[in-house]
Amino acid sequence: MRRIESINSQWFFLKGDTKNHKVPVKVDKNFQKVNLPHTWNALDGQDGGFDYYRGVCWYLKEIKVELKKDEEVYLEFPAVSMTADVYVNGQHIAHHEGGFSTFRVNVTPYINHGKIELAVCADNSESDKVYPQTADFTFFGGLYRGVNLITVNKSHFNLDYFGASGISVTPKLNDNGSAEVVIKSYITNSEGCEVKYEVAGKTAYGETATIHLENPHLWNGTKDPYLYTLTATLEKNGKPVDKISTHFGVRSFKIDADKGFILNGKSYPLHGVSRHQDRLDKGWAISDKDQEEDMKLIAEMGANTIRLAHYQHSQYFYDLCDEYGMIVWAEIPFISTFMSSDEAKQNTFSQMRELVLQNFNHPSIICWGIANEITIGGEDPKLVKNLMELNHLCHVLDNSRVTTIAQLSMLPMDSELNKITDVISYNHYFGWYMGKVEDNAKWIDEFHKLNPNICLGISEYGCEGILKYHTDEPKVQDYSEEYQAYYHEKMLEIFAKRPFLWSTYVWNMFDFASDMRDEGGVKGRNNKGLITFDRKIKKDSFYIYKAYWSDEKFVHICSKRYINRATKKTDIKVYSNCDEITLFVNGSGIATLNCDKKVVFTNVELKKGKNVIKAIADKCIDEMVINRVDTPDESYILKKEDKGNSGSNWFDTIETESTELVFSDGYFSIKDKLGDIMKNPKGNEFVTKMIESITAEMSLNISKGMMAMVKGLTLEKIFDMAGDKIPKKVKLWVNSELSKIKK
Repeated sequence: MRRIESINSQWFFLKGDTKNHKVPVKVDKNFQKVNLPHTWNALDGQDGGFDYYRGVCWYLKEIKVELKKDEEVYLEFPAVSMTADVYVNGQHIAHHEGGFSTFRVNVTPYINHGKIELAVCADNSESDKVYPQTADFTFFGGLYRGVNLITVNKSHFNLDYFGASGISVTPKLNDNGSAEVVIKSYITNSEGCEVKYEVAGKTAYGETATIHLENPHLWNGTKDPYLYTLTATLEKNGKPVDKISTHFGVRSFKIDADKGFILNGKSYPLHGVSRHQDRLDKGWAISDKDQEEDMKLIAEMGANTIRLAHYQHSQYFYDLCDEYGMIVWAEIPFISTFMSSDEAKQNTFSQMRELVLQNFNHPSIICWGIANEITIGGEDPKLVKNLMELNHLCHVLDNSRVTTIAQLSMLPMDSELNKITDVISYNHYFGWYMGKVEDNAKWIDEFHKLNPNICLGISEYGCEGILKYHTDEPKVQDYSEEYQAYYHEKMLEIFAKRPFLWSTYVWNMFDFASDMRDEGGVKGRNNKGLITFDRKIKKDSFYIYKAYWSDEKFVHICSKRYINRATKKTDIKVYSNCDEITLFVNGSGIATLNCDKKVVFTNVELKKGKNVIKAIADKCIDEMVINRVDTPDESYILKKEDKGNSGSNWFDTIETESTELVFSDGYFSIKDKLGDIMKNPKGNEFVTKMIESITAEMSLNISKGMMAMVKGLTLEKIFDMAGDKIPKKVKLWVNSELSKIKK
């Protein structure tokens, strides 16, 4: 029968390529001992500078193999980033492209005297054919999900079918409430074999079979995530030779353009978060315990859906989603930068096949995401064709789920790209990168009016919140914990009034590594998380979501880290899902107020020195300390130099005689793509200086990684994204200067 062994201990690791890419056969002083899971970017992938090591590394291990008669042995790789080459006894036997999915290799023919010498070449270097290549997160290299050794009979459930389990289960609810569970097995060496299925006390036989459930217990989201267990036994000549099991759930769902998401015939509004899989000082090399902690935190907040961005996550986390009742958006890393080669196109297909087939049985998954912000470089006809074919492939592989896509905010509302997938979503950052938070409401209403038959969701929204910054007057891009909380308050108010949205996803549940970033005085990190990178601190914004979504009673005083205040009076804001909050200051009760998710106690008097603030609701208590000081604490305010500001009032110095945009054939203009302009030496010189001046004026710090992400956009579109932050005269001046540079 099948035996699965983890072989994660005692590997030898070599950072860097060997001469002429030659397979290392001996371990020398350049190797170090490591245990899996492992990444070589755990530290340099999170420290900023966009200089983390992207290249080739080697993993070596001698593996002892004990085989009985009529057995075979496979190596199982749950993920190798980003491409992998597998060598056994110095011989190349497998190549895999894609850093997030499972692949397996049959090593039986290479066993020599009960052992194999295994060498794995992992490579996360830049490529023109494997996605992702450019995105706002670090691409950690390595064998970051470990390696397994699987021993099976020569007749077994298929281990070669795109890394899938060898069995697919499709439950179908009937109108009368009963269900048909359609089961299909994939068998290797099936001659003389029969498959036996057992579920809920019922038995069926055959490679394809159907089991009828008269009154199925439904998988009903977070309310009741009931799972059935199907056991499949492969019998050969009446003797069991292989056995596997899988969980599945019986449920139905529908997405309506006006009513939103419907689960098992009842309205079930989807409100949740996006999640990246990395952790502080670990990168992607995380443990099962880490993943369990992530899930518990998401569940504590009351979310009922997770967008697993922007790639296939581990099977263990999908299992947790099934068990916790989370509705899941699963997607491939077809993101940001479109590569037009046929090899790159085939890579999107292979990654989608693996995503769908490896995760087919998870009841939590309701949609396959085909791309994220892929139009950042424009609507290339080849891109449109790629997306249409990907969408078709999803339906061929799985007709029980829907397809979706996360569109860039700047994609026009009437774009034909919004008609490819079954449902769509947009990533919007009004109130952070551009405009005001209230602009989200205007955009959503306008889109719904223009496209009443399109099911619309919000796949990303968020803003930075850095714990050391605080203010009484939060403003856009001040990076304060107070502005982040205010922003999310407003977004929740907007969503509550628009039930037609089929889903909404906070970006992001946790801070995560993006080595290209240098923002808010923090290098190498995206700080939009509701919880810190190390999972130790829940920001204030976490608790406004808990107030809206969770039934677990609590009370939370905001701005606890805003300790030193140079005012005689201050406002105290409290988040809670209790009905009434009583506030105490230095032991004295000052007021009891009704609470609807939040309540603000205004003009609370502070004595000089230490003040103890306590909020009580039902049996819930929270408290904080405020020190009333004589002068404001400057450490709470982000300094301009930390924003990358190297000048001031540059906009005011701009002078131009142009009053309208003029475009001349053969010369550049703001209608040209940033990347095309920068290929020209004079264009590159001008654009570099111009961007330095604009970003300094706007107190931004644009890294070369960020530049790489927007090089496919025209300057006109980049200016549009900045909104009214860039005056018209600056656009006119830039266009006028570009018109002097010949193409």
